[in-house]
Amino acid sequence: MKIYNNKKFIAAVALSLVLASCKAPMATVIKDEVKENVPQNFNQEDQADANNNSGTTPWRQFFTDPNLVALIETSLKNNQELLITLQEIEIAKSGVLAKKGRLTPTVTAGGGAGVRKAGRYTSEGAGDATTEIESGKAMPDPLGNFEGGLMANWEVDIWKKLRTEKESAVAHYLSTVEGKNFVLSNLIEEVANSYYELLALDNQLDIIQQYTKLQQKALEISKIQKEAAAATELAVKKFEAELAKSKATEYTIRQQIIEKENEINALCGRFPQPIVRSKGDFMSMIPQTVYTGIPSQLLANRPDIKQAELELKSAKLDVEAARKEFYPSLEISATLGLEAFKPSYLVKLPESMAASLAGELAGPLINKSAIKANFQSADAKQIQALYEYDKTILNAYLDVANLMSKVKNIDHYYQLKSEETQALEKSIDIANQLFKNSRADYLEVLLNQRDALDAKMELVEAKQKQLSTVVDIYKSLGGGWK
Repeated sequence: MKIYNNKKFIAAVALSLVLASCKAPMATVIKDEVKENVPQNFNQEDQADANNNSGTTPWRQFFTDPNLVALIETSLKNNQELLITLQEIEIAKSGVLAKKGRLTPTVTAGGGAGVRKAGRYTSEGAGDATTEIESGKAMPDPLGNFEGGLMANWEVDIWKKLRTEKESAVAHYLSTVEGKNFVLSNLIEEVANSYYELLALDNQLDIIQQYTKLQQKALEISKIQKEAAAATELAVKKFEAELAKSKATEYTIRQQIIEKENEINALCGRFPQPIVRSKGDFMSMIPQTVYTGIPSQLLANRPDIKQAELELKSAKLDVEAARKEFYPSLEISATLGLEAFKPSYLVKLPESMAASLAGELAGPLINKSAIKANFQSADAKQIQALYEYDKTILNAYLDVANLMSKVKNIDHYYQLKSEETQALEKSIDIANQLFKNSRADYLEVLLNQRDALDAKMELVEAKQKQLSTVVDIYKSLGGGWK
Protein backbone atom coordinates (compact mmCIF):
# COMPACT_ATOMS: atom_id res chain seq x y z
CA MET A 1 0.00 0.00 0.00
CA LYS A 2 2.88 2.32 0.81
CA ILE A 3 4.52 1.58 -2.53
CA TYR A 4 1.25 2.36 -4.31
CA ASN A 5 1.00 5.74 -2.53
CA ASN A 6 4.59 6.56 -3.47
CA LYS A 7 3.82 5.90 -7.14
CA LYS A 8 0.82 8.21 -6.97
CA PHE A 9 2.96 10.89 -5.35
CA ILE A 10 5.68 10.59 -8.00
CA ALA A 11 3.07 10.72 -10.79
CA ALA A 12 1.50 13.85 -9.25
CA VAL A 13 4.89 15.55 -8.97
CA ALA A 14 5.74 14.66 -12.58
CA LEU A 15 2.40 15.99 -13.81
CA SER A 16 2.87 19.20 -11.83
CA LEU A 17 6.31 19.71 -13.35
CA VAL A 18 4.98 19.14 -16.84
CA LEU A 19 2.17 21.63 -16.31
CA ALA A 20 4.62 24.14 -14.84
CA SER A 21 6.77 23.86 -17.92
CA CYS A 22 3.79 24.76 -20.13
CA LYS A 23 3.77 28.38 -19.00
CA ALA A 24 4.84 30.55 -21.95
CA PRO A 25 5.12 34.35 -22.36
CA MET A 26 2.70 36.19 -24.61
CA ALA A 27 3.82 37.72 -27.91
CA THR A 28 3.51 41.46 -28.55
CA VAL A 29 0.18 42.28 -30.16
CA ILE A 30 0.88 44.38 -33.27
CA LYS A 31 -1.58 46.42 -35.27
CA ASP A 32 -1.02 47.57 -38.85
CA GLU A 33 -2.30 51.15 -38.74
CA VAL A 34 -0.52 52.31 -41.91
CA LYS A 35 -2.30 49.75 -44.08
CA GLU A 36 -5.65 50.64 -42.54
CA ASN A 37 -5.14 54.38 -43.10
CA VAL A 38 -4.03 54.39 -46.75
CA PRO A 39 -5.64 57.48 -48.41
CA GLN A 40 -8.42 57.08 -50.94
CA ASN A 41 -6.59 59.09 -53.62
CA PHE A 42 -3.01 59.99 -54.51
CA ASN A 43 -3.91 63.63 -55.01
CA GLN A 44 -6.63 65.61 -53.31
CA GLU A 45 -7.40 67.42 -56.58
CA ASP A 46 -7.79 64.28 -58.72
CA GLN A 47 -10.39 61.58 -58.40
CA ALA A 48 -8.82 58.18 -59.04
CA ASP A 49 -10.47 55.55 -61.21
CA ALA A 50 -10.18 52.06 -59.78
CA ASN A 51 -10.91 50.51 -63.18
CA ASN A 52 -7.88 52.08 -64.88
CA ASN A 53 -4.49 51.13 -63.50
CA SER A 54 -1.41 51.00 -65.71
CA GLY A 55 0.36 48.87 -63.11
CA THR A 56 -1.59 45.82 -64.29
CA THR A 57 -0.50 46.25 -67.91
CA PRO A 58 2.04 43.61 -69.04
CA TRP A 59 5.38 45.16 -69.99
CA ARG A 60 5.19 43.83 -73.55
CA GLN A 61 2.08 45.94 -74.07
CA PHE A 62 3.45 48.98 -72.27
CA PHE A 63 6.70 49.22 -74.27
CA THR A 64 6.22 49.40 -78.03
CA ASP A 65 9.78 50.05 -79.28
CA PRO A 66 10.91 46.67 -80.75
CA ASN A 67 14.58 47.40 -80.00
CA LEU A 68 13.78 48.11 -76.35
CA VAL A 69 11.60 45.00 -76.11
CA ALA A 70 14.48 42.88 -77.45
CA LEU A 71 16.85 44.32 -74.84
CA ILE A 72 14.40 43.61 -72.03
CA GLU A 73 13.95 40.03 -73.21
CA THR A 74 17.72 39.52 -73.24
CA SER A 75 18.12 40.99 -69.75
CA LEU A 76 15.39 38.73 -68.35
CA LYS A 77 17.31 35.69 -69.61
CA ASN A 78 20.87 36.65 -68.69
CA ASN A 79 20.90 39.25 -65.90
CA GLN A 80 23.11 37.97 -63.07
CA GLU A 81 21.20 39.68 -60.27
CA LEU A 82 17.99 38.04 -61.45
CA LEU A 83 19.70 34.65 -61.67
CA ILE A 84 21.01 35.08 -58.12
CA THR A 85 17.49 35.87 -56.94
CA LEU A 86 16.18 32.70 -58.59
CA GLN A 87 18.64 30.68 -56.52
CA GLU A 88 17.34 32.38 -53.38
CA ILE A 89 13.92 31.00 -54.30
CA GLU A 90 15.41 27.51 -54.58
CA ILE A 91 17.02 27.91 -51.16
CA ALA A 92 13.70 28.97 -49.64
CA LYS A 93 11.95 26.04 -51.34
CA SER A 94 14.46 23.65 -49.75
CA GLY A 95 13.67 25.22 -46.39
CA VAL A 96 9.99 24.35 -46.86
CA LEU A 97 10.87 20.75 -47.69
CA ALA A 98 13.08 20.53 -44.60
CA LYS A 99 10.29 21.79 -42.31
CA LYS A 100 7.79 19.49 -43.96
CA GLY A 101 10.11 16.53 -43.43
CA ARG A 102 10.09 17.07 -39.67
CA LEU A 103 6.35 16.31 -39.57
CA THR A 104 6.90 12.67 -40.58
CA PRO A 105 8.85 9.92 -38.81
CA THR A 106 12.54 9.49 -39.58
CA VAL A 107 13.40 5.90 -40.49
CA THR A 108 17.01 4.78 -40.84
CA ALA A 109 18.61 1.42 -41.58
CA GLY A 110 21.86 0.33 -40.03
CA GLY A 111 23.99 -2.46 -38.75
CA GLY A 112 26.86 -2.99 -36.39
CA ALA A 113 29.31 -5.43 -34.94
CA GLY A 114 31.28 -5.46 -31.71
CA VAL A 115 32.86 -7.57 -29.03
CA ARG A 116 32.79 -7.28 -25.24
CA LYS A 117 34.33 -9.17 -22.38
CA ALA A 118 32.69 -8.89 -18.99
CA GLY A 119 34.63 -9.50 -15.79
CA ARG A 120 34.32 -13.10 -14.55
CA TYR A 121 33.50 -12.06 -11.02
CA THR A 122 30.60 -9.79 -11.97
CA SER A 123 26.95 -10.63 -12.15
CA GLU A 124 27.03 -10.30 -15.95
CA GLY A 125 30.22 -12.36 -16.36
CA ALA A 126 29.06 -15.05 -13.96
CA GLY A 127 25.70 -15.22 -15.68
CA ASP A 128 27.26 -15.56 -19.14
CA ALA A 129 29.63 -18.32 -17.94
CA THR A 130 26.78 -20.47 -16.58
CA THR A 131 24.42 -19.94 -19.50
CA GLU A 132 24.13 -22.64 -22.14
CA ILE A 133 22.82 -21.66 -25.57
CA GLU A 134 22.81 -25.20 -26.90
CA SER A 135 23.29 -28.54 -25.20
CA GLY A 136 26.72 -28.55 -23.63
CA LYS A 137 27.76 -25.25 -25.14
CA ALA A 138 28.33 -22.22 -22.90
CA MET A 139 28.28 -18.60 -23.94
CA PRO A 140 31.46 -17.63 -25.84
CA ASP A 141 33.98 -15.44 -24.06
CA PRO A 142 34.59 -12.74 -25.15
CA LEU A 143 31.03 -12.15 -26.30
CA GLY A 144 30.43 -10.76 -29.78
CA ASN A 145 27.43 -8.75 -30.90
CA PHE A 146 26.10 -8.46 -34.44
CA GLU A 147 22.99 -6.48 -35.26
CA GLY A 148 21.06 -4.91 -38.11
CA GLY A 149 17.65 -3.44 -38.61
CA LEU A 150 15.44 -0.36 -38.83
CA MET A 151 15.24 2.55 -36.41
CA ALA A 152 12.44 5.12 -36.37
CA ASN A 153 12.10 8.44 -34.53
CA TRP A 154 9.10 10.72 -34.57
CA GLU A 155 8.33 13.96 -32.77
CA VAL A 156 4.57 14.05 -32.44
CA ASP A 157 3.37 17.55 -33.30
CA ILE A 158 0.95 17.77 -30.39
CA TRP A 159 1.12 21.60 -30.18
CA LYS A 160 1.30 22.17 -33.98
CA LYS A 161 4.73 23.72 -33.51
CA LEU A 162 6.23 21.90 -36.48
CA ARG A 163 3.28 22.82 -38.70
CA THR A 164 3.67 26.43 -37.66
CA GLU A 165 7.35 26.33 -38.61
CA LYS A 166 6.41 24.85 -41.99
CA GLU A 167 3.83 27.61 -42.57
CA SER A 168 6.49 30.20 -41.73
CA ALA A 169 8.87 28.61 -44.25
CA VAL A 170 6.13 28.66 -46.90
CA ALA A 171 5.47 32.36 -46.26
CA HIS A 172 9.20 33.08 -46.55
CA TYR A 173 9.34 31.08 -49.80
CA LEU A 174 6.45 33.09 -51.24
CA SER A 175 8.18 36.32 -50.17
CA THR A 176 11.27 35.30 -52.19
CA VAL A 177 9.01 34.80 -55.22
CA GLU A 178 7.69 38.34 -54.76
CA GLY A 179 11.29 39.49 -54.29
CA LYS A 180 12.08 38.00 -57.67
CA ASN A 181 9.14 39.88 -59.17
CA PHE A 182 10.45 43.11 -57.64
CA VAL A 183 13.87 42.47 -59.18
CA LEU A 184 12.12 41.92 -62.53
CA SER A 185 10.27 45.21 -62.19
CA ASN A 186 13.46 47.10 -61.27
CA LEU A 187 15.42 45.45 -64.07
CA ILE A 188 12.89 46.40 -66.73
CA GLU A 189 12.79 49.97 -65.41
CA GLU A 190 16.59 50.21 -65.45
CA VAL A 191 16.90 48.82 -68.99
CA ALA A 192 14.21 51.17 -70.32
CA ASN A 193 15.67 54.26 -68.63
CA SER A 194 19.20 53.41 -69.81
CA TYR A 195 17.88 52.93 -73.34
CA TYR A 196 16.22 56.36 -73.33
CA GLU A 197 19.38 57.92 -71.89
CA LEU A 198 21.36 56.35 -74.74
CA LEU A 199 18.95 57.78 -77.32
CA ALA A 200 19.25 61.18 -75.65
CA LEU A 201 23.06 61.02 -75.89
CA ASP A 202 22.78 60.11 -79.59
CA ASN A 203 20.65 63.17 -80.22
CA GLN A 204 22.95 65.40 -78.18
CA LEU A 205 25.87 64.14 -80.26
CA ASP A 206 23.99 65.13 -83.43
CA ILE A 207 23.32 68.58 -81.96
CA ILE A 208 26.95 69.16 -81.01
CA GLN A 209 28.07 68.05 -84.46
CA GLN A 210 25.66 70.52 -86.04
CA TYR A 211 26.92 73.20 -83.67
CA THR A 212 30.51 72.37 -84.68
CA LYS A 213 29.61 72.92 -88.35
CA LEU A 214 27.97 76.20 -87.42
CA GLN A 215 31.10 77.32 -85.58
CA GLN A 216 33.23 76.31 -88.57
CA LYS A 217 31.18 78.56 -90.84
CA ALA A 218 31.30 81.41 -88.31
CA LEU A 219 35.08 81.06 -88.13
CA GLU A 220 35.37 81.25 -91.91
CA ILE A 221 33.19 84.38 -91.98
CA SER A 222 35.26 86.04 -89.25
CA LYS A 223 38.47 85.36 -91.21
CA ILE A 224 36.98 86.88 -94.37
CA GLN A 225 35.81 89.93 -92.38
CA LYS A 226 39.25 90.27 -90.83
CA GLU A 227 40.84 90.38 -94.29
CA ALA A 228 38.30 93.03 -95.24
CA ALA A 229 39.11 94.94 -92.02
CA ALA A 230 35.53 94.47 -90.84
CA ALA A 231 36.59 92.27 -87.86
CA THR A 232 39.62 91.86 -85.64
CA GLU A 233 41.94 88.99 -84.77
CA LEU A 234 40.11 88.75 -81.43
CA ALA A 235 36.91 87.66 -83.17
CA VAL A 236 38.82 85.00 -85.12
CA LYS A 237 40.40 83.60 -81.95
CA LYS A 238 37.08 83.60 -80.11
CA PHE A 239 35.48 81.52 -82.86
CA GLU A 240 38.49 79.19 -82.96
CA ALA A 241 38.23 78.64 -79.20
CA GLU A 242 34.50 77.97 -79.46
CA LEU A 243 35.11 75.47 -82.28
CA ALA A 244 37.73 73.62 -80.21
CA LYS A 245 35.36 73.56 -77.23
CA SER A 246 32.51 72.05 -79.27
CA LYS A 247 34.84 69.36 -80.68
CA ALA A 248 36.00 68.48 -77.15
CA THR A 249 32.39 68.20 -76.02
CA GLU A 250 31.75 65.82 -78.90
CA TYR A 251 34.39 63.39 -77.60
CA THR A 252 32.96 63.62 -74.10
CA ILE A 253 29.53 62.61 -75.39
CA ARG A 254 31.04 59.78 -77.44
CA GLN A 255 32.60 58.38 -74.27
CA GLN A 256 29.28 58.68 -72.44
CA ILE A 257 27.60 56.74 -75.25
CA ILE A 258 30.14 53.91 -74.96
CA GLU A 259 29.69 53.75 -71.19
CA LYS A 260 25.90 53.77 -71.47
CA GLU A 261 26.01 50.99 -74.09
CA ASN A 262 28.17 48.89 -71.81
CA GLU A 263 25.86 49.63 -68.89
CA ILE A 264 22.98 48.18 -70.91
CA ASN A 265 25.15 45.23 -71.95
CA ALA A 266 25.91 44.56 -68.28
CA LEU A 267 22.18 44.53 -67.51
CA CYS A 268 21.78 42.05 -70.36
CA GLY A 269 24.56 39.88 -68.95
CA ARG A 270 26.79 40.04 -72.02
CA PHE A 271 30.11 41.44 -73.17
CA PRO A 272 30.30 44.87 -74.89
CA GLN A 273 28.57 45.09 -78.25
CA PRO A 274 26.66 47.78 -80.16
CA ILE A 275 23.15 48.50 -78.96
CA VAL A 276 20.61 48.43 -81.78
CA ARG A 277 18.40 51.52 -81.65
CA SER A 278 16.65 54.09 -83.82
CA LYS A 279 17.81 57.52 -82.65
CA GLY A 280 15.94 59.49 -85.29
CA ASP A 281 12.52 58.94 -83.70
CA PHE A 282 13.53 60.00 -80.20
CA MET A 283 12.27 63.58 -80.17
CA SER A 284 8.96 62.55 -81.72
CA MET A 285 8.27 59.86 -79.12
CA ILE A 286 5.02 60.43 -77.25
CA PRO A 287 5.03 59.16 -73.63
CA GLN A 288 2.44 56.60 -72.62
CA THR A 289 -0.62 57.84 -70.79
CA VAL A 290 -0.45 56.43 -67.27
CA TYR A 291 -3.49 55.64 -65.14
CA THR A 292 -2.76 55.34 -61.44
CA GLY A 293 -5.88 53.62 -60.11
CA ILE A 294 -6.44 53.95 -56.35
CA PRO A 295 -3.76 53.72 -53.61
CA SER A 296 -5.14 50.51 -52.10
CA GLN A 297 -4.35 48.70 -55.37
CA LEU A 298 -0.66 49.16 -54.61
CA LEU A 299 -1.03 46.48 -51.92
CA ALA A 300 -1.88 43.92 -54.59
CA ASN A 301 0.22 45.23 -57.50
CA ARG A 302 3.62 46.07 -56.01
CA PRO A 303 5.84 43.03 -55.41
CA ASP A 304 7.89 44.76 -52.71
CA ILE A 305 4.73 45.40 -50.65
CA LYS A 306 3.60 41.80 -51.04
CA GLN A 307 7.10 40.62 -50.16
CA ALA A 308 7.10 42.71 -46.96
CA GLU A 309 3.61 41.46 -46.10
CA LEU A 310 4.67 37.82 -46.46
CA GLU A 311 7.81 38.43 -44.42
CA LEU A 312 5.57 39.91 -41.71
CA LYS A 313 3.39 36.80 -41.83
CA SER A 314 6.47 34.59 -41.58
CA ALA A 315 7.75 36.60 -38.60
CA LYS A 316 4.42 36.24 -36.79
CA LEU A 317 4.49 32.47 -37.31
CA ASP A 318 8.09 32.35 -36.05
CA VAL A 319 6.95 34.00 -32.83
CA GLU A 320 4.17 31.45 -32.46
CA ALA A 321 6.59 28.56 -33.04
CA ALA A 322 9.12 30.04 -30.59
CA ARG A 323 6.38 30.33 -27.95
CA LYS A 324 5.52 26.65 -28.33
CA GLU A 325 9.11 25.73 -27.46
CA PHE A 326 8.05 26.27 -23.83
CA TYR A 327 5.62 23.31 -24.10
CA PRO A 328 6.62 19.68 -23.57
CA SER A 329 7.51 17.63 -26.63
CA LEU A 330 6.50 14.03 -27.26
CA GLU A 331 8.96 11.80 -29.07
CA ILE A 332 8.40 8.19 -30.06
CA SER A 333 11.25 5.89 -31.01
CA ALA A 334 11.15 2.30 -32.24
CA THR A 335 13.60 -0.30 -33.50
CA LEU A 336 13.09 -3.59 -35.29
CA GLY A 337 15.89 -5.91 -36.39
CA LEU A 338 18.08 -8.92 -35.81
CA GLU A 339 20.69 -9.33 -33.08
CA ALA A 340 22.96 -12.21 -32.08
CA PHE A 341 26.44 -12.90 -30.72
CA LYS A 342 27.35 -14.97 -33.82
CA PRO A 343 26.59 -13.98 -37.43
CA SER A 344 25.21 -17.47 -38.16
CA TYR A 345 22.57 -17.04 -35.44
CA LEU A 346 21.11 -13.93 -37.15
CA VAL A 347 19.05 -16.11 -39.50
CA LYS A 348 17.52 -18.11 -36.66
CA LEU A 349 14.06 -16.71 -36.26
CA PRO A 350 12.31 -15.70 -34.11
CA GLU A 351 15.11 -16.08 -31.52
CA SER A 352 17.35 -13.41 -33.14
CA MET A 353 14.56 -10.83 -33.54
CA ALA A 354 14.88 -7.72 -31.40
CA ALA A 355 12.45 -4.83 -31.07
CA SER A 356 11.82 -1.82 -28.88
CA LEU A 357 9.22 0.91 -28.58
CA ALA A 358 9.50 3.94 -26.32
CA GLY A 359 7.73 7.23 -25.85
CA GLU A 360 9.21 10.28 -24.12
CA LEU A 361 7.38 13.38 -22.93
CA ALA A 362 9.78 16.11 -21.85
CA GLY A 363 9.57 19.82 -21.37
CA PRO A 364 11.88 22.61 -20.20
CA LEU A 365 11.77 23.14 -16.46
CA ILE A 366 14.85 24.98 -15.17
CA ASN A 367 17.15 27.40 -17.03
CA LYS A 368 14.97 28.45 -19.95
CA SER A 369 17.32 31.27 -20.93
CA ALA A 370 17.97 29.99 -24.44
CA ILE A 371 14.27 29.45 -25.16
CA LYS A 372 13.37 32.86 -23.73
CA ALA A 373 16.09 34.53 -25.79
CA ASN A 374 14.85 32.82 -28.94
CA PHE A 375 11.28 33.92 -28.22
CA GLN A 376 12.30 37.52 -27.49
CA SER A 377 14.37 37.63 -30.68
CA ALA A 378 11.45 36.33 -32.74
CA ASP A 379 9.10 38.84 -31.10
CA ALA A 380 11.48 41.73 -31.91
CA LYS A 381 11.82 40.53 -35.51
CA GLN A 382 8.02 40.48 -35.76
CA ILE A 383 7.84 44.14 -34.75
CA GLN A 384 10.72 44.95 -37.08
CA ALA A 385 8.90 43.24 -39.96
CA LEU A 386 5.80 45.35 -39.25
CA TYR A 387 7.82 48.57 -39.41
CA GLU A 388 9.42 47.38 -42.65
CA TYR A 389 5.99 46.64 -44.11
CA ASP A 390 4.63 50.04 -43.06
CA LYS A 391 7.69 51.79 -44.50
CA THR A 392 7.28 49.97 -47.81
CA ILE A 393 3.63 50.99 -48.11
CA LEU A 394 4.39 54.61 -47.23
CA ASN A 395 7.32 54.83 -49.67
CA ALA A 396 5.23 53.28 -52.44
CA TYR A 397 2.46 55.84 -51.95
CA LEU A 398 4.92 58.74 -51.88
CA ASP A 399 6.69 57.42 -55.01
CA VAL A 400 3.48 57.48 -57.01
CA ALA A 401 2.36 60.86 -55.61
CA ASN A 402 5.72 62.47 -56.43
CA LEU A 403 5.89 60.96 -59.91
CA MET A 404 2.33 62.01 -60.75
CA SER A 405 3.32 65.59 -60.01
CA LYS A 406 6.58 65.14 -61.92
CA VAL A 407 4.77 63.91 -65.04
CA LYS A 408 2.68 67.07 -65.17
CA ASN A 409 5.56 69.43 -64.45
CA ILE A 410 7.96 67.80 -66.89
CA ASP A 411 5.35 68.09 -69.63
CA HIS A 412 5.07 71.85 -69.01
CA TYR A 413 8.86 72.10 -68.81
CA TYR A 414 9.30 70.32 -72.13
CA GLN A 415 6.74 72.56 -73.84
CA LEU A 416 8.45 75.74 -72.65
CA LYS A 417 11.90 74.42 -73.58
CA SER A 418 10.58 73.66 -77.05
CA GLU A 419 9.34 77.26 -77.40
CA GLU A 420 12.70 78.56 -76.13
CA THR A 421 14.60 76.44 -78.67
CA GLN A 422 12.46 77.65 -81.56
CA ALA A 423 12.94 81.31 -80.57
CA LEU A 424 16.73 80.90 -80.24
CA GLU A 425 16.94 79.12 -83.61
CA LYS A 426 15.43 82.19 -85.23
CA SER A 427 17.72 84.51 -83.29
CA ILE A 428 20.78 82.62 -84.61
CA ASP A 429 19.76 83.26 -88.20
CA ILE A 430 19.17 86.92 -87.44
CA ALA A 431 22.51 87.28 -85.61
CA ASN A 432 24.41 85.58 -88.44
CA GLN A 433 22.87 87.90 -91.05
CA LEU A 434 23.69 90.95 -88.98
CA PHE A 435 27.27 89.70 -88.44
CA LYS A 436 27.77 89.15 -92.17
CA ASN A 437 26.64 92.71 -92.79
CA SER A 438 28.85 94.03 -89.98
CA ARG A 439 25.82 95.20 -88.03
CA ALA A 440 26.32 92.86 -85.06
CA ASP A 441 29.29 92.14 -82.85
CA TYR A 442 30.85 88.63 -82.83
CA LEU A 443 30.02 88.33 -79.12
CA GLU A 444 26.31 88.60 -79.93
CA VAL A 445 26.67 85.75 -82.41
CA LEU A 446 28.58 83.59 -79.92
CA LEU A 447 26.12 84.21 -77.11
CA ASN A 448 23.14 83.42 -79.33
CA GLN A 449 24.75 80.23 -80.55
CA ARG A 450 25.67 79.11 -77.04
CA ASP A 451 22.16 79.83 -75.75
CA ALA A 452 20.66 77.88 -78.64
CA LEU A 453 23.02 74.95 -78.01
CA ASP A 454 22.17 74.86 -74.31
CA ALA A 455 18.45 75.03 -75.05
CA LYS A 456 18.64 72.16 -77.55
CA MET A 457 20.64 70.00 -75.17
CA GLU A 458 18.20 70.74 -72.34
CA LEU A 459 15.27 69.97 -74.64
CA VAL A 460 16.74 66.53 -75.35
CA GLU A 461 17.24 65.98 -71.61
CA ALA A 462 13.64 67.06 -71.02
CA LYS A 463 12.40 64.48 -73.54
CA GLN A 464 14.49 61.79 -71.85
CA LYS A 465 13.13 62.76 -68.41
CA GLN A 466 9.62 62.80 -69.83
CA LEU A 467 9.95 59.23 -71.08
CA SER A 468 11.84 57.99 -68.00
CA THR A 469 9.31 59.49 -65.60
CA VAL A 470 6.55 57.51 -67.27
CA VAL A 471 8.65 54.35 -66.90
CA ASP A 472 9.26 55.18 -63.22
CA ILE A 473 5.60 55.68 -62.43
CA TYR A 474 4.73 52.48 -64.31
CA LYS A 475 7.16 50.60 -62.08
CA SER A 476 5.93 52.42 -58.95
CA LEU A 477 2.38 51.30 -59.68
CA GLY A 478 3.59 47.70 -59.65
CA GLY A 479 4.09 47.26 -63.38
CA GLY A 480 6.88 45.46 -65.15
CA TRP A 481 6.96 41.99 -63.60
CA LYS A 482 3.90 40.48 -65.28
